[in-house]
Amino acid sequence: MIVIIGALLGALTGAFMARRRKGKLADILQYAFVYALIFALLGLFATLIIHRSAL
Repeated sequence: MIVIIGALLGALTGAFMARRRKGKLADILQYAFVYALIFALLGLFATLIIHRSAL
């Protein structure tokens, strides 16, 4: 669940940043994808840490 929320939050953040920098559609999509990937990866690590500490 954290991974999905992270991916969505990352996509929104990336799209917002590219739009603020006056990027074209391809720029907005690329920023959204990269930020979604980074945030999802961070969410994955957070999930692993949470599950490991629960044991």
